[in-house]
Amino acid sequence: MKAPNEILSVWNQFNSFPMETLTKVWYFEKGGSQKQRDVSLMKEHYEQFGITGNCFDLAIWLLDEFKQAGVKAYSIGHDLHTPEAHVGVIAVCEKGNRYLCDLGDQWIQPILIDCEDENFRNDRMTGYFPAADVQIEQREKDILVHYYRPNGKVSRQTYDTTPIESNILLQAAEFSQNHIKQHPLLECRIPYKNEIAHFEFYNFESFLSTSEGKFYDEPLHTIEEWATRISEKTGYDAGFVLEALSIYQKLR
Repeated sequence: MKAPNEILSVWNQFNSFPMETLTKVWYFEKGGSQKQRDVSLMKEHYEQFGITGNCFDLAIWLLDEFKQAGVKAYSIGHDLHTPEAHVGVIAVCEKGNRYLCDLGDQWIQPILIDCEDENFRNDRMTGYFPAADVQIEQREKDILVHYYRPNGKVSRQTYDTTPIESNILLQAAEFSQNHIKQHPLLECRIPYKNEIAHFEFYNFESFLSTSEGKFYDEPLHTIEEWATRISEKTGYDAGFVLEALSIYQKLR
C-alpha cells in the first residue's frame, strides 16, 4: 500500500509542512488583487517565515514538485467554489498505480487506491494517518476512507478521484483564498513517542491527537502566548504568527 520511491521522494519534502489558514488571512491583507500565490511566491514566503498555507497552496505546490520530478499527478477535490472546498492530489507511479496524497488533511504518507493491484489491502492499516487506522474502499469513481480512532469512533470520507483541470483548480483556489472564515486553523504532524501525532489549533484552543487518545493543551490568554506556542510547534516565525492572529482577533 506504500508508494514507491519516485513518489515518496517528492512527498517527503513536505513532511514538516503544516496546513493552516494563518497565511491565507495574512496574504489577504498583504497581497494584491490575486490572492492565490504561485509556487515561486510560496517558496519565497517559506524561506522568509517558514510558512506553508492551506490545502490549495499545498496541493498546487505538491503538483509542481511532482511535475519537476517527472511524476504524473493531478488534483482532486470536493465542494469547489464554496467555503467548504477541499483538494488533494493523486500521483501515478511508473506502473500506472494511483496513490492518494493529501497534505491538506495531513496524511503521514500516500496510500495506494487501486484495488486491482496485488499489493492492495482492504483491512485496517496504521502509519498512514495520524492517530487513526485507515481502511480504503474503492468504488466506481471514488474511494471511501474509513478512519478508526483510539476511542472506538469511526468516521468516513469520500474522495472523488475525477481529475480537476488546472484552470478549474486555480479558479477554485482563488475563490477559497478570498473567503476568510472567522476562526484560525492550523494542523501539523508532530513526532510523539514512536508515532506521528496530529497537533491542531482551532479558534484559540489546541490539542494533540495520538494513538493513546486526545490531549488538550493548557488554555492561553493572549495572542502573544499563542504565537509562541504555534511557533514552537511549527517552526513558523513568531512575528508572522502574531501578525496573522492579530488579524483574526479583529474578526472575532
